[in-house]
Amino acid sequence: MYVIDKDACIGCGACEGTCPVGAISATDDGKYGISDSCVDCGACAGGCPVSAIAAE
Repeated sequence: MYVIDKDACIGCGACEGTCPVGAISATDDGKYGISDSCVDCGACAGGCPVSAIAAE
């Protein structure tokens, strides 16, 4: 599963637009999170401009 480093995330939302299954959404702190519906495709990691997403 992929995870978003909340400290590195800038809240731009680029990852949300790249997820083919809609597993990424904004959280209450203005950052983004990945739900359990993630299919481990890695599209979000490639779309993050600050490299805040990595495989766990």
